[in-house]
Amino acid sequence: MTTVAYQGEPGSNSATAAHDLYPGCRELPCTSFEQALDAVSLGTADVAVIPVDNSAAGRVADVHHLLPESGLFVVAEYFLAIRFDLMGVPGATLADVECVRSHVHALGQCRKVLREGGWRTLVSDDTAGAAREVAELGDRRHAALAPPAAAGRYGLDVLRPGVEDDPDNTTRFVVLSRDGAVTSPVGEPTMTSLFFSVRNIPSALYKALGGFASSGVNLTKIESYQIGAGLNASRFYVEIEGHPDEPHVELALQELRFFSSEVRVLGVYPAHPHRLRERAA
Repeated sequence: MTTVAYQGEPGSNSATAAHDLYPGCRELPCTSFEQALDAVSLGTADVAVIPVDNSAAGRVADVHHLLPESGLFVVAEYFLAIRFDLMGVPGATLADVECVRSHVHALGQCRKVLREGGWRTLVSDDTAGAAREVAELGDRRHAALAPPAAAGRYGLDVLRPGVEDDPDNTTRFVVLSRDGAVTSPVGEPTMTSLFFSVRNIPSALYKALGGFASSGVNLTKIESYQIGAGLNASRFYVEIEGHPDEPHVELALQELRFFSSEVRVLGVYPAHPHRLRERAA
């Protein structure tokens, strides 16, 4: 049985993603993303499932900060359709609600219903945790924005289903493992995650990325971040379409390495079908 670490509580979207990816898995809920990654590094869990991007709220986890020093590898990606219900204690009605609890990203993805209700909000560590808090309070004035599964788990009534602003709301998760050997065959739709630091010379970033353009390699993500408080050159987290063993990708990576002081591949993994459907739409 695969043990899957994730940030949050049972009934959260991360828990749903974990079971979609590993049906019947053993859950290891964690209080933070760092704790989930540490569980894999220490062997307490086999993999960690971490949300990285949401189509409405943007970046979720600072994986580009966490991954390089973790020693873990990205071995898969997964896109989960996100649904939120407004739920309260048994017998509560919308008229009773005065305060709505949820994770900060969930509150940001359900602005319309919150604006309509005029309720004040409280930020919880996790969406399913918000449902648990409401159940423990037993107060009709408190409601939670949480995934549908949380209502049954914590004995709450759904006051209003499907309250997310965007019906196409989607979160992308990555699967992290100690073993980075799980890759797509060359020629199959593949994603590669890596980070690099450019040399401290003029136009270094422009030149480092030029190989991707000249080789026809598509960059789907690039994020910069600083290491420490000094004025050192930035690190960059990049995701590209393609396998490092494909000739055009190999050429692009050679040019990247020439203008960089450090390049490290963090994962080579199959592109999720959702990505291919979005491209075709």
